[in-house]
Amino acid sequence: MAIAVVFPGQGSQRPGMGRELYERSAAARRVFDIASEFSGRSFTKLCFETDEETLKRTENAQPALLVVCYAAWEALREAVPDFAPDFVAGHSVGEYPALAASGVWTLEESLRWVEQRASAMHVLAYQVPGTMAAVLGLTGDQVEAVCRQVQQETGEVVVPTNYNAPHQIVISGTVNAVQVAAQRLQEAGARRIVPLMVAGAFHSPLMQPAADLMTEAYREANFQKPVYPFFSTIEVRVLTDPDEIRQVMGQQIARPVRWQQSVEAMHAQGVDAFIELGVGDVLSGLIKRIVPTARTLRVVDSKTLDETVAFLRGVA
Repeated sequence: MAIAVVFPGQGSQRPGMGRELYERSAAARRVFDIASEFSGRSFTKLCFETDEETLKRTENAQPALLVVCYAAWEALREAVPDFAPDFVAGHSVGEYPALAASGVWTLEESLRWVEQRASAMHVLAYQVPGTMAAVLGLTGDQVEAVCRQVQQETGEVVVPTNYNAPHQIVISGTVNAVQVAAQRLQEAGARRIVPLMVAGAFHSPLMQPAADLMTEAYREANFQKPVYPFFSTIEVRVLTDPDEIRQVMGQQIARPVRWQQSVEAMHAQGVDAFIELGVGDVLSGLIKRIVPTARTLRVVDSKTLDETVAFLRGVA
């Protein structure tokens, strides 16, 4: 049985995340300690004591998720030292702990770049206002067609940016174009349109200036060859060449996340079990909708760690 470990993206964060793993696992505690020393701020305070509104801010949410997700990975490796995943993958900012877990970057390097990414996105979101909305009940083709029509009519940006699951597509763009598209999508039969409380039009062409900044910054980044296969949910394939990973990650925040297609591709390559690491169960829910027969496990607290360890020992 092939196994993929997957890391969630922004929006899954919540106050108190990672506390149980921190208290349970020496390896998880080391991750928090290293991150706090490296960045000069307390990640135990940020993750365990901060209110929801503060934690939701891009410049806080993304580094906090990286630390919690990587702590979950280290807690799992501490419990099952010989575990070697067949793939590692992440949703949006979840690709940063995925890169650290796959050995492309160290934790410190990942933290440096995720903080720079969050800062670039935060600044650009205020310079170029935008928004996002989840579209439920339509196919990707239907959403793409409506977005193309609205772009032609308005001359503004609105595009599908997260292909999360069958009939769950997120659109992103200018506030006006997203509102117009939302109305047209409802007329086209969308079951529901859910505005997302985000600071900008992430993963759309409006993020291109931030992507260009990251591309330039990554010229000095230290990319190693992955120890475990890194499955890019932007490219929908395994990336092994460090220079190609550098190029793809540079443009990541201006390109769509193809989560559904990536899960389908990993399943087609033999993955029957997915382990979600970090916080919540968002990806597990999406995976069950994409591949109903897949086994989903998590490492988010002591209970789920024990369940996943028992599973891995059972299949070893």
